[in-house]
Amino acid sequence: MKKLVSLALAACMALSVTPRAKAESAAGALYLSAKSAVVIEAETGTVLYEKDMNAHRAMASTTKIMTAILTIEAGDLDREFTVDSYAIMVEGTSMGLREGDRVSRRDLLYGILLPSGNDAANAAAVSVSGSIPAFVDKMNEKAQALGLSDTHFVTPSGLDADGHYTSAYDLARLTAYAMKNELFGEIVSSRYKTLEYGNPPYSRTLYNSNKMLTRYEGAVGVKTGFTDNARRCLVSAAVRDGVTLIAVTLNDPDDWNDHEKLLDYGFSRVKSYTLDTGCTAEVSVAGSGKTVKVRADEATLALTSDQRSRLERRVLLPRIVYGNVKQGQTLGSVEFYIDGKNVKSVPLAAAEDVLADEKPLSFMEKLKRFILRAAG
Repeated sequence: MKKLVSLALAACMALSVTPRAKAESAAGALYLSAKSAVVIEAETGTVLYEKDMNAHRAMASTTKIMTAILTIEAGDLDREFTVDSYAIMVEGTSMGLREGDRVSRRDLLYGILLPSGNDAANAAAVSVSGSIPAFVDKMNEKAQALGLSDTHFVTPSGLDADGHYTSAYDLARLTAYAMKNELFGEIVSSRYKTLEYGNPPYSRTLYNSNKMLTRYEGAVGVKTGFTDNARRCLVSAAVRDGVTLIAVTLNDPDDWNDHEKLLDYGFSRVKSYTLDTGCTAEVSVAGSGKTVKVRADEATLALTSDQRSRLERRVLLPRIVYGNVKQGQTLGSVEFYIDGKNVKSVPLAAAEDVLADEKPLSFMEKLKRFILRAAG
């Protein structure tokens, strides 16, 4: 069995950064109208500013972030089916589904995330799990798997219901997870989408309700929400100079302006740095008497200046690999840590092909090679 060992390299820097380290409080420099707010760096999860971020609050249609990512992960996105008649009989925003309409899950994703269709959310729930209650169970299972301890779902749409809540921090973490999915990111960054569905299908255009896409430089999503109980809720994401930020406000009468403040503040605190991914170590190829060099691609990480000064780097490689080695084959990794938390893993790959001996070496052959190496 391959045993990974940590190789101490002279180029390593010392590190330790907490994901919540030194986040500004509500008494800090920003004045926000939101009851709860947070802005995080998406890759590391570093909290850059927070205001009552762990309080349980209704989240309205930002709920649909979970509904959409579960629908994507269920797959089979392009198979058409007839929508459940009961599921689409729901109040509030809609993508215009009618009884007997035929759609695909991909169509529903645009209906969920652009006009925030409650009918689309319910139809997707029934399509994925067979019923709305079964899908809600799946939502809560996913929340638990992601460690979202301040979140509980009751509806796929986000309509007001007893026990339906999240926190600004949990919602930011859920969004960071969802934004790793290419299709999710593509949809939430779309200002509109023209689709054909119905019975018979006809063309219609769905528009994104997220004004941040047009009013904030670098905005790439993600979701609006409003109910009488939750009031205005907003999740936004923006990318600048290699840094991705996610901002969340709950119960916020001035959400567009608050998000501009949050994102501006976040970008003022974080910068993308090039990481040291170089490695001079070589790995022995069993039975060949040879070693193989390794290399890693360039990589960056968004950090505060304080975090950068405390960055820890570790190289993980096996002492020996068995069998033929192909160029590009992953053999180990360069790991980066923040306060003991792994925040970046960069693969170390073989820099060349190395052929192992076709026949296993005998004991005497192994002993002979050992003596020659020791003498040389």
